[in-house]
Amino acid sequence: MRVYVDLVLFLNIAMDFLLLLSVSITLKRNVKFYRIILGSFVGGISIIFLFISLNNVTLFLLKMIISILMILTTFSFKNIKYFFNNLLYLYISSIILGGGIYLLDIQLNYKNQGLLFIHSGFSLNFIVLLVISPFIIYGYIRSMKKIRNNYNNFYKVDVYYHDKIYKFNAFLDTGNRLYDPYKKRPIVIVNTKKIKLNYENSILVPYSTASGNSVLKCIVIEKLVIDNHYEVNNVLLGITLEPFKIEGIDMLLNNEIMGGIK
Repeated sequence: MRVYVDLVLFLNIAMDFLLLLSVSITLKRNVKFYRIILGSFVGGISIIFLFISLNNVTLFLLKMIISILMILTTFSFKNIKYFFNNLLYLYISSIILGGGIYLLDIQLNYKNQGLLFIHSGFSLNFIVLLVISPFIIYGYIRSMKKIRNNYNNFYKVDVYYHDKIYKFNAFLDTGNRLYDPYKKRPIVIVNTKKIKLNYENSILVPYSTASGNSVLKCIVIEKLVIDNHYEVNNVLLGITLEPFKIEGIDMLLNNEIMGGIK
């Protein structure tokens, strides 16, 4: 079998560059561009494993060492958490890129006849891999940013009311700045039938929306506990039966409350 070492080395360095760049962008690491290039060349050292007879365990350990050296060269060492996060996202990016290329390879290179998959004779060459890889990495980075931005605003909230604890899945709604005009208490809105209301124990708070003016029935609760850690007092609970348009959410937190916590 003929192996073009220069081409394999170039492809290896290019892939390592994409992986390190994705870690830098995803984790917002402020590193110099040349350090990413240096880390990529460190990763290129692994090409020597093609010419050495190694067992699987030794090969795995050597690849681990190379990946650690890549991370240290690119991002240096600041603390254990910083180091392990960089290393973790390097492996995650590798899995995403490798899995994406493997999926494309299966889809393009094989055809099925009944329950059997037969090689079609087509294969992805190095140039195609280099063209496809940035798109796979870009899709991964974009999806990770979206997940991080969305789920950073999700919270678990316990509501203490009349010696009972009600549990809600909450979302920080930056547009929710409601407060009652009487005592200036912030209002947290819930969509629930768990808490029974009547006009004797509720407070009617007027508010305005794009569709017009209305009133929200609210109750005074004992406290909120957010993520089993932050306790909030002197807050009103506004109750609505209209569902929220956010996946799995039955509470909208007040931006003023979370601003104070953060």
